[in-house]
Amino acid sequence: MPHFQYLPPLITAALLALSGCGDHVADTVSERRPDTAGGWRIAPEGDLNGFFDCLEATGASLVSAHRGGPYPGYPENALETMAAILAATPALMEVDVATSADGVLYLMHDDTLERTTTGAGRADARPWKEIAALRLEDNDGAPTDFAPTRFDEALAWAKGRTILQIDFKRSTRYEDVAGEIIRQNAEDRIILIAYSMASARKLHSLLPQAMISLSLDSQSELNRAVAAGVPDDRILGFTGTEDPRPRLFSTLASRDVEVIFGTLGGKQSIDNDIARSGYEKLYADIAAQGADILATDRPHEAHQALANAGRAISAGACGVDFSDARS
Repeated sequence: MPHFQYLPPLITAALLALSGCGDHVADTVSERRPDTAGGWRIAPEGDLNGFFDCLEATGASLVSAHRGGPYPGYPENALETMAAILAATPALMEVDVATSADGVLYLMHDDTLERTTTGAGRADARPWKEIAALRLEDNDGAPTDFAPTRFDEALAWAKGRTILQIDFKRSTRYEDVAGEIIRQNAEDRIILIAYSMASARKLHSLLPQAMISLSLDSQSELNRAVAAGVPDDRILGFTGTEDPRPRLFSTLASRDVEVIFGTLGGKQSIDNDIARSGYEKLYADIAAQGADILATDRPHEAHQALANAGRAISAGACGVDFSDARS
């Protein structure tokens, strides 16, 4: 069922008329390698909460590239893919951290290797040497020239380029990830994803200066998190992937909690609704209702829609900048 019910009636009618007849917007993300100088950089100075306060004060929204923003020819959870996205789009990068059989942290979403690599079997059952020899496959199952990425490598690469949102796989200990973040002095350039109060509390105890993305459905849940010892200025509220909830967005904003809303997901996601209908402005409509960050499988298209509506971050604002390698 398309996610049209929360839009004004005239927009809803127009969108229903478009639904099913629009083509995917052509992908225009530049193909750049990780060391290419040109592109967007999100490099806030100092406290990350201050960066998000600045973002909110400008009225701008950012996109978060789910699994690093894969698209044809570029696989998920890969440095090369994230670099290509940043060449055209200022985006946070959401990545998944798994652990090899010999304890190496690396980027991998699934519990098994078949869908995203040329390997097979459990992702935590093989030593890093074997995993590193594999090649990543894109979302169409086509092999690429790119190898799996170690977490320490991704964290070092992201410095001065973007903010990493870290999702923990079942094979991965919070303590191990926290140790690497501390080693690289990276607390002010990462966001930790928590799906429960207990997880948020543990993550905050390990990395008290880090921002935590916590699923929040109401003000009472925020109150519970604060009572559990997680300050509200360390929390980003993930508010789901169904319908935007402006009243909840407003409540969270009044508590200095920035709002993340997900347009990502499976076949019934808002991303796919937009791609089918061609109504790209829906990203900006959601941002206008109070979403500070859009977690999306279509980071380039979402940012372009925000830019067209005057809701995208500008170069030079809040530690965000753009350098053109051609100039």
